[in-house]
Amino acid sequence: MESEVVHADILLPPVLGFKKIQMADKYPKGQSRGRHWKHLKQILQAENYLNYPANEPNYINIESPPSMYPPKKFCDITGFETPYTDPRTSIRYANTEVFRRIRSLPNEYVQRYLSLRNAAVVLR
Repeated sequence: MESEVVHADILLPPVLGFKKIQMADKYPKGQSRGRHWKHLKQILQAENYLNYPANEPNYINIESPPSMYPPKKFCDITGFETPYTDPRTSIRYANTEVFRRIRSLPNEYVQRYLSLRNAAVVLR
């Protein structure tokens, strides 16, 4: 009988899914519990950035070439990404509700919104 049990093809997993795992089993002594994050100095030392060319962007050299993609446009009122611009005030808007709101704004507020985007028009 025992020889039949030993030669059986059925194997039980070492940990059953319905049983709670003790912390000592999950994290044996000497192992950290969570993910270990590296600091910037550790990354710089490990990557040896001094051997890289000076014109290649990396963590040390923050100067990088300009983006090849066109700049994203955001609504001046809500901050959502938008393709629309009001032709009268040149304020960007995301939907029709914001457009109605823009048309009801006084000129002083329009100039303030444009100045936030550095697109203000100085009227003389």
